[in-house]
Parts: sequence; structure tokens; C-alpha cells
Amino acid sequence: MADVTPDKIYLVGFMAAGKSTVGQALARRLGWQAEDVDELIERRERMTIADIFARHGEPYFRRAEREMLRLLQPMRHVVVATGGGTFVDPDNRSFINLDGVSVWLDLPLPEVIARIPLDGRRPLAADRAALEQLYLARAEAYRHAHLRIDVSRLSVGDVVERIVDALAALPPPLVERPQS
Repeated sequence: MADVTPDKIYLVGFMAAGKSTVGQALARRLGWQAEDVDELIERRERMTIADIFARHGEPYFRRAEREMLRLLQPMRHVVVATGGGTFVDPDNRSFINLDGVSVWLDLPLPEVIARIPLDGRRPLAADRAALEQLYLARAEAYRHAHLRIDVSRLSVGDVVERIVDALAALPPPLVERPQS
């Protein structure tokens, strides 16, 4: 990467945009570690996201997300795949944008719908009309990401290269992060 070497990348975007898959591939490309907020929560809670929503509700899950972001904060040279709603929370969004480079993986709604299985694993996708409203509402939050990558009809490898190119085009940071 040319002028800037961000030391942490957060992938944000709607469910099924490919954050987890791209996160793994981007981390390999950069020689970094990959972390997935949803997977970390499932491991810690010892249940699926759908079960967490069903047993404890969305507010409980959102608290777990915030806690996981704070636990990941000290890590550097890491690509973090966030959950679809993580970046919507203003505090999370601010935290992410201060801690690293946020990259919105933007996938059009018809492609989102085509990718989401109706198997109950995505609790917020059960009602298609509500899903469309959720998509539109969340898009407003995603617009606050540092970078936007249109991932429509692109392979994972192409998405990774577009991210790498976009990162290389970022201006250098005005202030260096203090070394700890």
C-alpha cells in the first residue's frame, strides 16, 4: 500500500454482503489476522446468533457486539468482519472509524435477497418487506464508512483487490498512531 498503511480494517455492510468471506481473503492477502464479530460472539455465548436473538433478544446481542469490539480494539494488523447491524449503532460507528479504516461492502438489495437462505439463521431476514426497510435504513449508516466498494457480481478476489487499491489511494494519516 502506497502512502498509507492502515493497521486495522473493519468490513461493514448488510447481511450476506460477504464480510466474513472477504475478511478471510483480505487478511490472507495482507498477511494479517482475520476476526469475525458474529463468530466470536457465537463462540463466547455457545449458541448461534439466531438462538441469541430468540433467547435473549436483540438488545442483548447488540451489547455483546459492543463488548466484542472493545475486546478487539488492542489488536492491530487485523481485518474485522462486523455483523450487519454493528456499524448502524452510532457509538460503534464512531469507535470503528477512529480505530481503523471502515470499508462498506455494498451489495444491491436484489442480490442480498438472492444470497439469504430462508433457514432461520438470519433472524432479521424472515420478513422480506421488513428486510427491505432494514436495508434502506442501514444504508444510511453504511455511508459513513471511509470506503465504499460495490461488490455486485464480483468475485471475492476482485473485491479484495478493489479494497487493496482503495486503501493504497487513501491520503497519508495526518497524525501517526502512538506505538504501544
